[in-house]
Amino acid sequence: MPISRIAIGRPEEATHPDALKAALAEFICTLIFVFAGEGSGMAFNKLTNDGASTPAGLVAASLAHAFALFVAVSVGANISGGHVNPAVTFGAFVGGNITLLRGILYWIAQLLGSVVACLLLKFATNGLTTSAFALSSGVTVWNAFVFEIVMTFGLVYTVYATAIDPKKGSLGTIAPIAIGFIVGANILAGGAFDGASMNPAVSFGPAVVSWTWTNHWVYWAGPLIGGGLAGLVYEFFFISHTHEQLPSTDY
Repeated sequence: MPISRIAIGRPEEATHPDALKAALAEFICTLIFVFAGEGSGMAFNKLTNDGASTPAGLVAASLAHAFALFVAVSVGANISGGHVNPAVTFGAFVGGNITLLRGILYWIAQLLGSVVACLLLKFATNGLTTSAFALSSGVTVWNAFVFEIVMTFGLVYTVYATAIDPKKGSLGTIAPIAIGFIVGANILAGGAFDGASMNPAVSFGPAVVSWTWTNHWVYWAGPLIGGGLAGLVYEFFFISHTHEQLPSTDY
């Protein structure tokens, strides 16, 4: 069972060169992703005089995040696994696929990458606002909470199916694009309601730089619950059971 494989990790793991290299990769990958994703919204906003919340803005955000995540996962896959998301890291942890200490390193790197990306955007755009995630009119925190759980479940389930599952075979070669596609599709589904974060790091950077924390907890609780559930479900039903021997049919 996945719970039996959950591990804290050894203290020396936090300073092991491989772990530090992986953390650096997560920092760079998250910086690349957030800079492109958040930056696309800022650029669209500038070009359309605050038109980022229009249907065209939603499509632009979906494409930018899908493309950027495809690249970010690809360039980090061979070093850190290309998580680029604390919810993905948490999903991998509850499934027994990463230790707690290594996961914490990833989280720190991902959050720092997002903050640095937003600081760079603020400087490069001569002070334009890095807008924090917010709920649309008529959307309650519980609506957004459910949105974030379901969307992040779909994201982390896709990560497990295409990147973590040992049976993935050649399917692993399309993992980055599949992961990018599900994020882009979910932004089209949920972006008009709560921004469709699915990633606490993506929400954290803009919140820090703009110092806007209204309903910020939703963008942590929802993705972590959704990611954790996806990790448990996929690991328990589709990975752990494959290790069990089927009864012989030979007579």
